[in-house]
Amino acid sequence: ITYLKGMMNGAALQNATPTLKQASSERETSSADWDDEIFDEVDAREIFDILRTIKDPEHPHSLEELSVVQEDLITCNDTENYIDVKFTPTIPHCSMATLIGLSLRVKLLHSVSDRFKVDVRVTPGTHQSEDAINKQLGDKERVAAALENPQLLNMVNQCIYGTG
Repeated sequence: ITYLKGMMNGAALQNATPTLKQASSERETSSADWDDEIFDEVDAREIFDILRTIKDPEHPHSLEELSVVQEDLITCNDTENYIDVKFTPTIPHCSMATLIGLSLRVKLLHSVSDRFKVDVRVTPGTHQSEDAINKQLGDKERVAAALENPQLLNMVNQCIYGTG
């Protein structure tokens, strides 16, 4: 997260021509989906739908379009109150990986019940600094401190909501 503070002034694109995939269609819903009287377990697709539209900090594309976030890399156990999200940076030396992970974590904190323990991690073997990034993203105090930085919070909000 400390490294991101140095990146806020802008830099050349690290991956100027990322591979894009077609975004999946929205999940079809029924009236039962909106009925608060019907118990509906939180599942991986629901978590994916929450995260898929987050924008990449370097490109005008969603994390889904860049295959950074994939439904099959999300584990959700509603009965054990656990959500695990693995994300795959587009390049092994992506300097924005921590910002992406922070954006994923913040979006989930804003979107799911606080009964869930949420882990956001780099997919194993996809980033040269995955251990350090995972350690930062797993440390609640570091995450809270990062979000106290107005510039960093602005960047996270840009990724999540398109606003700063």
